[in-house]
Amino acid sequence: MSVPAPEVISLGCRLNIAESETIRTLIAGSDTVVVNSCAVTNAAVKATRAAIRRAHRARPGAAIVVTGCAAQIDPASFAAMPEVARVVGNAEKLDAATWQTDMRVIVGDIMAVRDTAHHLAASFTEHARAFVEVQNGCDHRCTFCAIPFGRGPSRSVPAGAVVDRIAGLVDAGHGEIVLTGVDLTSYGHDLPGAPSLGLLVERILRGVPSLTRLRLSSLDSIEIDDRLFDLITGEPRIMPHLHLSLQAGSDMILKRMKRRHSRAQSVAIVERLKAKRPDIAIGADLIAGFPTETHAMAADTLALLDDADIVHAHIFPYSERAGTPAARMPQVPVPCRKERAEALRAAGARRRSAWLASLIGTRQSVLIENPGDRGHAPNFAEVRLTRASTSAARTDDVVRGHPPHPVRPEPVEGHAPPPGSVAEVTITAATDTHLIGTPI
Repeated sequence: MSVPAPEVISLGCRLNIAESETIRTLIAGSDTVVVNSCAVTNAAVKATRAAIRRAHRARPGAAIVVTGCAAQIDPASFAAMPEVARVVGNAEKLDAATWQTDMRVIVGDIMAVRDTAHHLAASFTEHARAFVEVQNGCDHRCTFCAIPFGRGPSRSVPAGAVVDRIAGLVDAGHGEIVLTGVDLTSYGHDLPGAPSLGLLVERILRGVPSLTRLRLSSLDSIEIDDRLFDLITGEPRIMPHLHLSLQAGSDMILKRMKRRHSRAQSVAIVERLKAKRPDIAIGADLIAGFPTETHAMAADTLALLDDADIVHAHIFPYSERAGTPAARMPQVPVPCRKERAEALRAAGARRRSAWLASLIGTRQSVLIENPGDRGHAPNFAEVRLTRASTSAARTDDVVRGHPPHPVRPEPVEGHAPPPGSVAEVTITAATDTHLIGTPI
């Protein structure tokens, strides 16, 4: 009787996606389901528990192993779940020896970890783009964040190992590489000579000339130095899409969060970036209802969507994380947090809809993803492919953000470009959430 294929359920950040691919290779041949958890909010921890229960119902005979940040921070609570066979820490999950033992709980002191193992995944079976971890951990202590206690101190992968891995991934057919990390812009301070993220990017571009699309994951805007700025704005192989860790638009809230930038600095870096490269699309994380936030402070964050030209807004209502300084501050009532988060999401959706409509008529190079009828443009707008453009009679509806509904465009289906390829596409329409285009 054959053993069911192992499964890895990845929650949370792109770093987890990258590490999940390594885990997938380490558990090959076993009847195992690994839940790679997230702990960024209480909702993320709740989602982890739900994923564990769903996995147990779907695979009652499989060993359910929980790892990731939630497991690292609170292993005992997951070990107490009857569905869980093992709990594995963030450092241990990438060690082959871990998966050869039967210890029920193997979670070490993440704060004692000082190196990043060369565990970079060799392939990404379920993704057209490949995620490459170049940094892990964080030395900052934002008052709301528990992630440093799940990931440990900041540490970097040597540039040579990164370049070699990316070269292998490109040779394997991945059309785009995404550099990931917990605090990506802190890359290199722990390595000999303290190379910067900009230096790493230069070395990647020089060392892998066949790489055509390089994307950077979340950046701390205050740490974008001149070298990195010049690469982002002047190197066409770097995708024109940045996700910035802004968190708030009120200087008082930023101070209480223990962030290292001001509102004016957030707006200024976006203005500088777009002055040099106007097609850059800006994404940002924003927290609604942080402790002590007044209506005026919330309004400052709402206005930041326009002032920083944010079109990919990731909105989170504040969530108390045990042991963090913010959890001891005067709390905003939960219904108010939710209301402010909804206001931010609605405003962000309006901005995104208008931005997508502005791209009608443009030509985009789209990285094709499974199942082959969709992908993402360089600016990270989702594009769905059709054989025919939509009728011009409905263009006004599209601009207003309504899904196009003339004669229904035929999906490309069998004529779709293969996943992992890059297709030139003419954008013919837009909905509130994605673009529609025809391959050229």
